[in-house]
Amino acid sequence: MIQRLLVAALASGAVLTLPALAQGTDPNLGRNLAAACASCHGTNGVSVQGMPNLAGQQRAYLVQQMQDFKTGKRPATVMHQLAKGYTDEQIEALAAYFSAKKAR
Repeated sequence: MIQRLLVAALASGAVLTLPALAQGTDPNLGRNLAAACASCHGTNGVSVQGMPNLAGQQRAYLVQQMQDFKTGKRPATVMHQLAKGYTDEQIEALAAYFSAKKAR
């Protein structure tokens, strides 16, 4: 009986961690999230009119800017609201995606 309970507890713990593991290992997470940025920052992070380019920026810089928007440290018209909707992991994924893109 104790062995069955132990196996059930281990199995349920593994199942509960699967979504977090899957999200952390998804190589397309940054690309998928970046689609929401395209309307202002351009396709692949290359802006067309007056918005900052995201492509080619340093990963750490992008993370810091998003965190600053999220906490209100950096004022913005829209970005402070948008940044609040992202987890730290999603911000990291976005930063990795855009930093790997070529700046024009």
